[in-house]
Order: sequence, then C-alpha cells, then structure tokens
Amino acid sequence: MSSCDPGLMFLSLAYRATRRVLGSVAVLFRSDVSKDAELLVLRHENAVLRRQIHRVRYESVDRFWFAALSSLIPRRRWPQVFPVSPATVLAWHRQLVARKWDYSARWKPGRPPTATAAKKLVLTMAKDNPMWGHRHIQGELVKLGHQIASSTVWEILHAAGLDPAPRRSGPTWKQFLTAQAHGILAIDFVHVDTIGLKRLYALILIEHGTRRAHLAGVTAHPTGEWTTQAARNVLIDLAEQGKKIKFLIRDRDTKFTDGFDAVFADEGVRILKSPPRAPRSNAICERAIGELRRELLDRMLIINEDHLRRTLTTYLAHRNEARPHRGLDQLTPTQAETGPPTPINLANYRIRRKAILGGLTHEYQIAA
Repeated sequence: MSSCDPGLMFLSLAYRATRRVLGSVAVLFRSDVSKDAELLVLRHENAVLRRQIHRVRYESVDRFWFAALSSLIPRRRWPQVFPVSPATVLAWHRQLVARKWDYSARWKPGRPPTATAAKKLVLTMAKDNPMWGHRHIQGELVKLGHQIASSTVWEILHAAGLDPAPRRSGPTWKQFLTAQAHGILAIDFVHVDTIGLKRLYALILIEHGTRRAHLAGVTAHPTGEWTTQAARNVLIDLAEQGKKIKFLIRDRDTKFTDGFDAVFADEGVRILKSPPRAPRSNAICERAIGELRRELLDRMLIINEDHLRRTLTTYLAHRNEARPHRGLDQLTPTQAETGPPTPINLANYRIRRKAILGGLTHEYQIAA
C-alpha cells in the first residue's frame, strides 16, 4: 500500500463513500432516484462541456426552448440549469415577444415604390421623344391606364440624369434616320477582282425605308462623268416608281464629284457626307455591301464585266423579293412595301424551292 499514490487512494475512498451515501438515499427515496440521477448526470455533463467550449452557437429553435422552459424553473436556479446567463434568457424572450407583435412587414411608411416596368417605360418615352416633358409623359401613362403622379415622373427622369424637355439633347442619328428612313437613299461602291485579276466597280444604292437595293452600274473605270450619268439613271428609275428622295448619304470618295451632287440637288435632294473613316455613318449601305461579299462575291469567280452585271442583277432581285431582313422584322423589302403575309399552317401547303445562281442560294414559296 505504501507504494500506491496517496491521491489515488483518497479518490478511491471518496468514491466508495459516495456510492454508499447514494445507495442509502436510493433505499429511502427509490421512486425519484432514477430521475434525479439522470438530472445529475446531465448537469455534470453540462459543466464538463462548459469547461471545454468557450462559445456555443445557438439556433433559433434552441433559444425558443430555453426561453419557454424558463417559466417552469425558479429564477434563482437559472444559473445552475441554463448554459447561459439569466439576462440572455430574458433577452431571447423579449425577442420572441417582439417578433410576435411585429407588423412592419404589413405596413410600410411613405408612398409605395414605383414598379420597375413603369420606370423603364418613362425613360424610354423620354429618350424616344426629346420634346416631351414630365407632364406629357405622365399623360401618356395615364392614357395607357397606369395612374402615376407627375412628380414621380420628374423624380424618375431626374434620377436618370435626364434634363427637362427644352434642355434635353436633340434626336440621335438613329432617331433621325428612322424618322426620315423612307426618304433616305445611301450609295457606295463595291469593288470586285475578276478571275483574271482585273478590278471592277459596281455602284450600289440602298433605300433606308425598305432596304431595297439597286444596281446603278458596273464599270472598270469609275470616272466622275460615269458616276454622274449613273446618278441621272437612278433618279429616272425612282421617279418612274413614284419614290421621293429627300436625303442622299455618301462618303467623301473623289468619284462623287460636284456634278454628281448637282444632279441630286436639282431634284431637291440634300447630300449628307459621312465623316472620313466613319463607316457607321453609312451603316445600312456598308452592311448591304458586306452582305454582298459574304453571300455572293466571296463564293463566286467573276469572269468579266458583263458576268458581274448579270450576277448582281440576279442576286439583287432575289434580295429585294425573297430575302428576309432583320431590320424589317424578318420581312422582305417587297413585303415591307405591301405588308406582311397572312399566317398559314404549313402542314396544309406544299413548299416549292427555286435555285438562285446555280444553287448558290434558294428561294422558298408556297406552291400554287
């Protein structure tokens, strides 16, 4: 025994004594001993966990149970029972009460927020119509059935950085060209190298309103005199079709001489010269020429001037009559002039295919 640790011997004796005391209590109060023993185990386990864990994170359900069970335990026993301080339990209870009687989600002070769709429509109207003030825009919305205050419209415009109507910037190029589209004609040259490496030039014109393309001529020597005569021919053809031109957009190529401009000026057509190296100023014509290269000229070998003229004439006829254009809501230039076709059920019709330029492209029509 002398070789044993005194501390270990003391713990052994204390343990035996505690077991005897608890056994005596169990004999006297056998009905409640099991429950009390379980509580003692849980309390001791709680004390051990408190020593090992400095901060415990509780979820909302945990707080709910602690706050609810606090009413069943005397307050003086809270420090021994709960793993948190009494102040924390009371704070959780106050939060539960405040959440129960919280009506902030049902009622918000001030004016209800303006719908996002209404804000977008206000800004669209202001940008599309530079001369409309906030009261005019309010009237348009009321006419559509949307009730809105004029002050709200003003706040939307002010927040977007749009000035009042008199000081708002004028129409953009897009707005100007759209408003004048049916009276605008664009013109430019496209060059083609033949199979014998001879360069040819074709003069192409585009009507902005209908995207209809015209071939003014093909030549190997586009002099000023040739271009002027081509302009006269174009005006004669347009006059026969009953079309009135107000503006002509062209670049600053030297082939467009003063005589060329005078031909159009005599008919009351205003010449609009695009800035140097700014193809976007004549975007529709540039796009049409790019289309000619991608869909036609880059896929064929041109033999001579006559071959180029016949090829362009055939393709432009197809382009005007059968090719849809995104700028026309996928209608053809002819349909843009006459109106879209009547919707049909394709299952009830047969479709006829027609090869263009030897199968380079195709047209599809309803079979008679």
